[in-house]
Amino acid sequence: MLEYPAIHPVALDLGPVQIHWYGIMYLVGFLGAWWLGRVRANRPGSGWDPAELGDLLFYGAVGVIVGGRLGYALFYEPGTYLPEPWRILAIWEGGMAFHGGLVGVIVAMALYGRHTGRGFFDVADFVAPLTPLGLGAGRLGNFINGELWGRVSEVPWAMVFPGAGPLPRHPSQLYEFALEGVVLFVALWLFSRRARPAMAVSGLFLVLYGGFRFFVEFFRLPDAQLGYLAWDWLTMGQVLSLPMILIGAAMLALAYRRTGARA
Repeated sequence: MLEYPAIHPVALDLGPVQIHWYGIMYLVGFLGAWWLGRVRANRPGSGWDPAELGDLLFYGAVGVIVGGRLGYALFYEPGTYLPEPWRILAIWEGGMAFHGGLVGVIVAMALYGRHTGRGFFDVADFVAPLTPLGLGAGRLGNFINGELWGRVSEVPWAMVFPGAGPLPRHPSQLYEFALEGVVLFVALWLFSRRARPAMAVSGLFLVLYGGFRFFVEFFRLPDAQLGYLAWDWLTMGQVLSLPMILIGAAMLALAYRRTGARA
């Protein structure tokens, strides 16, 4: 068993102002996406101007925050927020959902594409490789906060999390950091280095993220207010990830069928 490092969630206390590690992780994600976007835009033939990244980042940030908050309220705690919808605005109380954030980013990319005259998948395929850094940073923020821990386990790297009882658990936040952050980034970055048909990069993102999230849910403890939805193992995260896998696979197949190209 490993010892949980118990990092204080407040990185900097300035009296009336406290800077939390979780907020810093969001900042790392957004700045990382901006920097990686400039790298991609500077590639010969990219069709993108690095100067566009500021507006694109703004659209994406709004989509993540609004979609993530609404998704959490609707998918995970509708009984709490639907009777008092104004509480959705209290983002300082916590509660963000990736799948809601994904929908928010999809809407934001569609609006950005309409504003700039770009096709939806021109934007989506450009943005997809930029997102894993933010996803990985967010999971590190979850780990520092000691939240979203895993199921009870006897593996040598299990940890006892504060507030989770005396039994060691899977550090599932780190599993997600490794898969949804590191592995997903490497796969998408390498895949997108070559010209790909429209939808291919976005499709691969959906397949890989959905598959990684579905897998990690077997080790992650489900939200207490929902529990297992069926068969003592199916979670809301898996229910929301399965359509991602299917839609992404269909997008990949359609992308290469239309062009007759090979992956």
